[in-house]
Amino acid sequence: MVNGVLNSREVSFGVIHSQNSQLGGLARLSLALYKAPMEQTFTQIYAGPDKDKDEDGGAERGVATKVRPKTKKPSMWRVLLMNDDYTPMEFVVSILMGIFNKTSEEATQIMLNVHQSGVGTCGVYTFEVAETKVAQVMDSAKRAQHPLQCTLEKA
Repeated sequence: MVNGVLNSREVSFGVIHSQNSQLGGLARLSLALYKAPMEQTFTQIYAGPDKDKDEDGGAERGVATKVRPKTKKPSMWRVLLMNDDYTPMEFVVSILMGIFNKTSEEATQIMLNVHQSGVGTCGVYTFEVAETKVAQVMDSAKRAQHPLQCTLEKA
């Protein structure tokens, strides 16, 4: 006490001392803060803006948020069917409807595009999906003993 005025350490200690039996662990924490240097006590407890720093260059206080890195969109791949003279058009339409989930009209349009231009796009997918669809087409063509070829290229 200086000139009849209690400093903050004495006030904290008085509260701790008088309520020690009621506070338990909280009292021990407050006592630890009391024993800490005064500068640390206020910087640990004080939650408002810094008084001694200017508004632009001062440290910012508040809730810490975790910054998530931006994820890149996956690259897309085109699944292409190649024309041949031996695979029936009906088989190509059934492949397009079964594996690529095309309607009958869409499948027929793609099949005619493949037949006329030699190659046609069945769809654009991420690499893993495109690779799986190519494998399914090749497997179905092999089981049906057709020489249908299917590849993928970067979109």
